[in-house]
Amino acid sequence: MFTMIRRLTLLTLSLAALALLAGCPAKVTPVTPTPPQGVASGEPIKIGAILSVTGAAGAPLGTPEKNTALMVQDLINQAGGIQNRPVQVIVEDDQSDNTQAATAAKKLIESDKVCAVIGPSLSGTTLAVVDTFEKAEIPLISLAASVKITQPVKKWIFSTAQPDTIAVTRLYSYMKTQGLRKLGVIYDSNAFGKSGLEALQSQASSAGMEIVASESFESKDTDMTTQLTKLKGAQPEAIVCWGTNPGPAIVAKNVKTLQIKVPVFMSHGVSNQKFIELSGPAADGIIFPSGRILVASLLPETDQQKLVLLEYTKFYEEKYRQLPDHFGGHAWDAMRMLQQVMNVSGDEPAAIREGLETKIKDFVGISGIFSLSPTDHNGLTQDAFVMVTVKQGQWALAE
Repeated sequence: MFTMIRRLTLLTLSLAALALLAGCPAKVTPVTPTPPQGVASGEPIKIGAILSVTGAAGAPLGTPEKNTALMVQDLINQAGGIQNRPVQVIVEDDQSDNTQAATAAKKLIESDKVCAVIGPSLSGTTLAVVDTFEKAEIPLISLAASVKITQPVKKWIFSTAQPDTIAVTRLYSYMKTQGLRKLGVIYDSNAFGKSGLEALQSQASSAGMEIVASESFESKDTDMTTQLTKLKGAQPEAIVCWGTNPGPAIVAKNVKTLQIKVPVFMSHGVSNQKFIELSGPAADGIIFPSGRILVASLLPETDQQKLVLLEYTKFYEEKYRQLPDHFGGHAWDAMRMLQQVMNVSGDEPAAIREGLETKIKDFVGISGIFSLSPTDHNGLTQDAFVMVTVKQGQWALAE
């Protein structure tokens, strides 16, 4: 254990020294576990996790989220736990299904007696359990992106995912620099896709955009050529696809097959390696707003998130022999926020809720820099995004 702590300490000191030499801002949230004040013992602090580990709509999200939550659990325990008590993350797989998510929520609350829960992975499964956690008065930190999760504010519900509203703001800002105005939209008919369409529509006029046509697809559909043919006929200057894998990857392939020549944009719902794996060469040239984790090594040394991103990447690569992604980052942020709050407040649910709302300020995470408040339970702005593209099968900055 002490060898691990020494390695983590040396890593953080080295990265911090490099950042200071490069002129990196000094105000960075410490994320490396502090050295233990004693051996973690006694009853574990139970944190629930409702994740889409299986199910076509959610597995590309839920698997890295599960990996990350368990990894952070181990990192915390290796450093002495929280207030010298071990942390136990209890993972429930909702199979990307609303009913299963509700069942998992009931088990975690009533049987496992958790003090807080992270997840679910999807907007639909999150919205299916919001009322349950509100009534039980247990903090829920969702890992999903629909703005409806945190707006209007709900007392016990928080989120670490960048909401679709600010993703659209960032996307439209970039498209304006490219001289694009007339858009065709294709979206998943699930909660995430519909919420994205609403955001695209509501901001279009003020951003100087016009949606000339929109088409939907089901999460399990395996071909979208009919919808894309209709969009092509509307003669848009660009196409926007809003969904999570595998649907957007199929759209990317169908666009190539139909020889649609206009630029194609995606949502932040494709921000993981699975999109490139599923799309193959069709991914090249596609652009989307993403958290910085995909391009961490390409960021300037002055970027406030870079140290945290590199730390997460190192831990994840060492443990799982693969790169982390945008979605696992949501779980990292949720777990680290809980750790920060419980280090001071303990594991009483009401104290955790109050701590999340009042103590998370300028928190440098994977998904962005968070400042939560009684009127904002997400705490991110459009600065949480950079524009990312794919070049020859590799992530690259689009700006």
